[in-house]
Amino acid sequence: MSVWSIADLHLSLSTPKPMDVFGSRWRGYTEKIEKNWRAVVKDGDTVVIPGDVSWAMRLPEAEADFRFIDSLPGEKIVGKGNHDLWWTTVSKMERFLSDAGITSIKFLYNNAYLRDGAVIAGTRGWFPEERLMVSKALADADFKKLVEREEIRLRASLEAGDKLRREAGLPDAPIIVYLHFPPLFEGFRVDGMMDAMRGFGVTRCFFGHVHGKYSVPASVEEDGMTLSLISADYLGFVPHLDVK
Repeated sequence: MSVWSIADLHLSLSTPKPMDVFGSRWRGYTEKIEKNWRAVVKDGDTVVIPGDVSWAMRLPEAEADFRFIDSLPGEKIVGKGNHDLWWTTVSKMERFLSDAGITSIKFLYNNAYLRDGAVIAGTRGWFPEERLMVSKALADADFKKLVEREEIRLRASLEAGDKLRREAGLPDAPIIVYLHFPPLFEGFRVDGMMDAMRGFGVTRCFFGHVHGKYSVPASVEEDGMTLSLISADYLGFVPHLDVK
């Protein structure tokens, strides 16, 4: 059993939205995802997808994208990204998948999972400043509140993960955090999230959201943590091996 990760699949099987407008690397990306995923991920593995899974606007429109993900090997744990406008309550999403016969997908939201001797925790995250706004629709958003809300969700996930490892008799099991937005990137730092992770002894954090910056380092070290970029295009659409 292994744990892999890849963010920002940006699937659009039923709501066409060509991604090659963002560069030639995205040309034929759905086929690249499938080919590369099948080459490395095995049944029994887990793949964490921290956000921007589908361009669908509503949950029913995302069904084709979920069926594509479900057809690939392994269990998938999906987090929320800023473009996942189909996202609703976890209970509604779980019921939708169950009704559709989709069985390999779970959601990461105020909870955690224990897989292969490690805890999987995380949340969407958010940027701390308005100049990093991701949508004109957020022009009047209270960024301070958005960040604070995500910090609360991260702490809830970390607490759930800590409980899982204690109940399993593995109090020292590592907690790996998966965020959509980077908590630290090119001079920006979300102090509350970094502090929360440090408080639970997190040493590995993976994030997506960043596209087109292929010369940035794959990982940086800060506060005893390794923070790694796992956007699909940055990875060349090959899932990243996190735990073996």
